[in-house]
Amino acid sequence: MLVSEGGGSAGPELAPSPWAVGGGSWQLFPPAVCKSCIVKFLQTSKYCPLCSTKIHETQPLLNLKLDRVMQDIVYKLVPGLQESEERRIREFYQSRGLERGTQASQEDPASDRVGLPYTTFDHSRAHYYRFDEHVMLCLEKQSSGKEKSKHVLQQKYVRCSVRAQIRHLRRVLCCRLELALQYVQILFDNEVLPDHLTLKQLWLTRWFGKPAPLHLNYSVKEKRR
Repeated sequence: MLVSEGGGSAGPELAPSPWAVGGGSWQLFPPAVCKSCIVKFLQTSKYCPLCSTKIHETQPLLNLKLDRVMQDIVYKLVPGLQESEERRIREFYQSRGLERGTQASQEDPASDRVGLPYTTFDHSRAHYYRFDEHVMLCLEKQSSGKEKSKHVLQQKYVRCSVRAQIRHLRRVLCCRLELALQYVQILFDNEVLPDHLTLKQLWLTRWFGKPAPLHLNYSVKEKRR
């Protein structure tokens, strides 16, 4: 699946792009689509919009890579496009105080033959939790008629990986509150959340488009005497 980084349609319908700037590929399907469109689409879906093949559970953009052949053709067909893109890239990095990606050496057989920006990516770090996208949570005890101040967290704001599951939050709460796991439940809008639900799934299905943090409640069952 060929994907372009600029130009063409920017809508969510993933229409084919008239040209590909910074073209990318998933090596699965031939039609070219706008990279902005596919990135927005993958924020809410893990499946290819063309064949419904599952791309990746937690990092669907991991296999996206540049299509040098497509980019070379486009730059030769459109006069001044390469210079314009180089200028936009420089302005982008300068405006954000970021360093430009490293350039491939001339001796490197995989080096860029058309002088395009080249950024290295260490795939060995792809599954480290510290490199994950994070989600902000606000954990508050569900209000009850009595003993409202009992089992209340001192720090109710939490930041964690989008791959974390509800079971992990429950364990953290149990450690903080010094309770057994069976006494603590996580709720959203009075709905008890299942242990296997990831925070990314929770955010996309129940909090998408809303400002952070994601508000959750927890309930504590009273111990039987």
